[in-house]
Amino acid sequence: MPKIHETAIVHPGAELADDVEIQPFSIIEAEVVLGPGCIIGPHCVIGKGTVMGANNRTFSGAQIGIPPQDLKHLSDRAGKTMIGDGNTFRETVTVSSSTVYAGDTEEKSTRIGNNCLFMACVHIAHDCTVGNQVIMANNSALAGHVEIHDGAILGGLVGIHQFCRIGTMAFIGGMARVNMDALPFMITEGHPARCYGPNVVGLNRAGLSKDSVSLIRRMFKLLYRSGLNTSQAVQEIVQSIEDCHEKTVLLDFITGSGRGIVH
Repeated sequence: MPKIHETAIVHPGAELADDVEIQPFSIIEAEVVLGPGCIIGPHCVIGKGTVMGANNRTFSGAQIGIPPQDLKHLSDRAGKTMIGDGNTFRETVTVSSSTVYAGDTEEKSTRIGNNCLFMACVHIAHDCTVGNQVIMANNSALAGHVEIHDGAILGGLVGIHQFCRIGTMAFIGGMARVNMDALPFMITEGHPARCYGPNVVGLNRAGLSKDSVSLIRRMFKLLYRSGLNTSQAVQEIVQSIEDCHEKTVLLDFITGSGRGIVH
């Protein structure tokens, strides 16, 4: 049976795996599903409609799947929050559920993948999508509808504007203000944010070969040091850089950008 502290409140409509632990003064609302190995720390709230996979842990004061901070959200309706496996939510992390608007026909959810670390006071707003092995340092925050791709790292006090995307294995430096899409494989930082070059340390840690890192360097130089505009640089990359996974990821990210890429 789940280990539930006598001061915790668990809605009878919640589904808990047999080895789930609920610590003192936490609240588990209706339609919550907690998978095997989950530990919910003290003074936490797991909001209605939240589904967690296996081995997730929340620390004191975390609020996961709570109603979004969106004035258009219908206060009598619960959004959805879908969370994978092995994630850590440190103290007072907040994750908002998806929004529910009047007349909505679209099925929406806030989504988090697997094996992510959200340090103290991180905020993930409504309808965000966070990939796998993402790290968000203390006090970093995502506005609504942001996408964070696999392996990205956000430094402390980073702010990401709504509808922006952060590419795979990108590194966003502390206190950056990001209001456009940040390229995969690159370091982006500043206020406003600028792209400063490949995230070499992160790429090496991820096991990319020297040849792959070299190709990423060449693509960065074409985009930011050649004097070409973005369209011209993309064309030059298509023609002069040999085909590889990193080239495909970078070009797909650029062509799929709605807000444009960080300068």
